Amino acid sequence: MKKGKRLVGIVLLAAIILSMAACNGQTNAESNADNTESVISEVVNNDADEAKDIESPKASDDTAVDSTTILSLWNDDAEAKKKLTEYMNTVTDENSADYIPLENRIAVFDLDGTLFCETDPNYFDYTLLLYRVTEDPDYKDKASDFEKEVAEKIKTINEGGKAADGLEVDHGKAVASAFSGMTQEEFNDYIQEFKKLDMPSYNGMKRGEGFYKPMLEIVEYLQQNDFIVYIVSGTDRFIVRGIIDNSPLDIPNRQIIGSDETLVAPDQGDEDGLNYVYDDDDKLVLGGEFIVKNLKMNKVTVIAQEIGEQPVLSFGNSTGDSSMAEYVTSNNKYKSLAFMLCCDDTERENGNVEKANKMFDMCKEYDWIPVSMKNDWKTIYGDGVTKK
Repeated sequence: MKKGKRLVGIVLLAAIILSMAACNGQTNAESNADNTESVISEVVNNDADEAKDIESPKASDDTAVDSTTILSLWNDDAEAKKKLTEYMNTVTDENSADYIPLENRIAVFDLDGTLFCETDPNYFDYTLLLYRVTEDPDYKDKASDFEKEVAEKIKTINEGGKAADGLEVDHGKAVASAFSGMTQEEFNDYIQEFKKLDMPSYNGMKRGEGFYKPMLEIVEYLQQNDFIVYIVSGTDRFIVRGIIDNSPLDIPNRQIIGSDETLVAPDQGDEDGLNYVYDDDDKLVLGGEFIVKNLKMNKVTVIAQEIGEQPVLSFGNSTGDSSMAEYVTSNNKYKSLAFMLCCDDTERENGNVEKANKMFDMCKEYDWIPVSMKNDWKTIYGDGVTKK
């Protein structure tokens, strides 16, 4: 029972005892009052002792959470780990000139290649569309010619070919149309089932399990130091929600930003939202129209629109995250940092050394902090996962 409720009960009991005592004479009243005071004192003292045994999972305003255990999957000599923990010790110290108030502790993360496996053999949302259009027995015969063309371009990349110009937007359009008419719940259920499929390049891992374990530690480290964590991804927003649902990450939908498609009422048809009135029989469904690809400068725009505050930490892995990193670290009134993951591990991960080296060079040029997947992490997906 909570302390407040216990005290209320004791006070009521005391009132009853004193009332009875008043009827029985002054001597009994004094004796009962003494007994009542003793009981209340004992309850309060017991609750105080119990409170001493409770440890808060949150950091205090002026002390950072110890990183030695929570970042245990990072090598001790990792420069990125050192930079982040030094930063955290400074910005959570109320006596520091770099102290950041709790409401301004905002961090933004890309998803693919930053928190989650980027390519196996392609992005999660690319492989999802390819499955929908070419393998799903309930849909493949209904797929439009445009959806099949986009799926064929994805297949070409998967087999070692180059990406076609404009594929990012075309893919967004194809996702919107291929899942049109589904409710958000139905779309999420579809994604959950897809997540159960085996990863083609790894032993011991399903499609929904491709989280980088050292980066999960980073998110937890930030959250325990009272940071608000947003995901700002180029992947469709509803797909990102599906990936995060039933995952190790504790990030609510309101803090998930991605590429967008329309939502409509089932009976709305072509009627404009300014004219249609939602009623109690309606339930939102995917409208089939693509709105925006959330990459590059679009990430900056959507952060300003949806978060409304300049973040102080940025985590990305590609040129699609460059504008976000620069936005976070430019003209910020608070101390800010940008981290970029470099996919230089070809033994434990589908790495790309050439791409990694380009990102290392960009980090030097823009003063971002590089993260070497090969040299900074003790593991990527955990001991039970091996690359085929």
